Amino acid sequence: MGSGPMVERENPARTDEVVGEMASTTAAELDSTVEDAARAQRDWARRPLDERIELLRAAADAVARSANDLAPLLARELGKPRADSAGEMGFAAAFARHVCDRVAHVIADSEIDDAAGRVLVTRPPYGVIAAIVPWNAPLILSSLKVAPAVATGNTIVVKPSPLAPFAVTAALAAMAAALPPGVISVVHGGPAIGRQLVSHDRVAKVAFTGGDAVGRDVLRATAEVIRPTVMELGGNDPAIVLDDLTFSDAVMERLVFGAFLTTGQVCMAAKRFYVPDARLGEFVERFREVADRVLVGGDPLDPEVTVGPMVSDPQRRRVAELVDDARRRGAVVHDLGRLLDSWDPGRGYFLAPTLVVGAANDSPIVATEQFGPTVPVVGYQRLDEAVAMANDSDLGLASSVWSDDEDRAFSVGRRVEAGTTFINCHNRAGMSLRVPFGGMKQSGFGREFGDEGIAEYTQTHALHAPASVRRSPAAPSPAGEGSAGRAYPF
Repeated sequence: MGSGPMVERENPARTDEVVGEMASTTAAELDSTVEDAARAQRDWARRPLDERIELLRAAADAVARSANDLAPLLARELGKPRADSAGEMGFAAAFARHVCDRVAHVIADSEIDDAAGRVLVTRPPYGVIAAIVPWNAPLILSSLKVAPAVATGNTIVVKPSPLAPFAVTAALAAMAAALPPGVISVVHGGPAIGRQLVSHDRVAKVAFTGGDAVGRDVLRATAEVIRPTVMELGGNDPAIVLDDLTFSDAVMERLVFGAFLTTGQVCMAAKRFYVPDARLGEFVERFREVADRVLVGGDPLDPEVTVGPMVSDPQRRRVAELVDDARRRGAVVHDLGRLLDSWDPGRGYFLAPTLVVGAANDSPIVATEQFGPTVPVVGYQRLDEAVAMANDSDLGLASSVWSDDEDRAFSVGRRVEAGTTFINCHNRAGMSLRVPFGGMKQSGFGREFGDEGIAEYTQTHALHAPASVRRSPAAPSPAGEGSAGRAYPF
């Protein structure tokens, strides 16, 4: 993979255990990798679409076959429960197959030939795509970039996070083995390698998922070389509970897991709940009751565990301070779930899940994307107040509205400033391969999933013969034809 310095990754659930070491990519090796990708792209783009689809399906099958072997590895390096880790690989393979099903429709030529002239619009690929993916869902977030890029005729170079490099590298290697050399490549390293990758003169477009600080660095680097980007940044995602919602077990489980999947370390997780004052006590009671039943902490390799450790100690300390700050400001903090009797949380970066009640909407626990196992609940009196508080953020990635009246929920959802609004679900339960996903405001731009996520990896090339320059073979040349180009046709 590389000959640079070795980077060690510990198991966040058992910090005395080293999962493995990954060699960093040197600057010279990165340059060579991108050059190889550029050479491979010319041949790859010339292949018939049907052939590219067939090969990509084989690559998706290779990822699916690797799930049983790689799921424990992902659980150990990331701390994500094993079932979720296996599900991530299955989802990545399913998305690649979805792209295979839809790509011909998305990139088909469109043509108009009428009295105004003839227009042909094609969708050629960009060339080499640079992808930078974070640690919290490395397989899914890589697939969202790799599958549409490859299907549409690009090649791609992926840089995973040093916090979860092993499973995603193995999965991408399995995909790459089903494709011609250079179509999918992986590089490793820190910020310097990332900057070199996104600013390389052979890279034609950048796809980035991660935090806003690194996102700004990527944008600065790509601005210098005027390079288009797809940016999926963070979100402080609101969940608005309407006054008619029935707090059934099924509904409350979706609310709990909407906030606490992957220990809350998900960009689209529910980060703040807005609940009518008149039902706040009932909501808190039911949420705690269900959370205590379904949230089980411990070793991510244990099939009973649903909440693992946080990815690192700095992230754990940051979230713990947000909770402590809320408590100092007068909020009530409820511990949630249970820990397996056989497990010592001191072995890793564990933080007990919490529900924070009574924090003000402008307090740090509410106004900040926590990205950890805590969620605040804010009461409201009027629905307009809830919508206003939900929209009072520079971020606008995802959101949700909860109601027994679906039409009412859709009506309220229209008013929320977010790229996606889930109805009666949140987080993974609301995702669909066919639904475009991306942010508003400072949560980024561009889309993944859906047809829009495939189209992101193509450009438009318009060919136009206006009526003013066309003539029927049987018709004489119009008088004054030579002056036609000097006048606007509209």
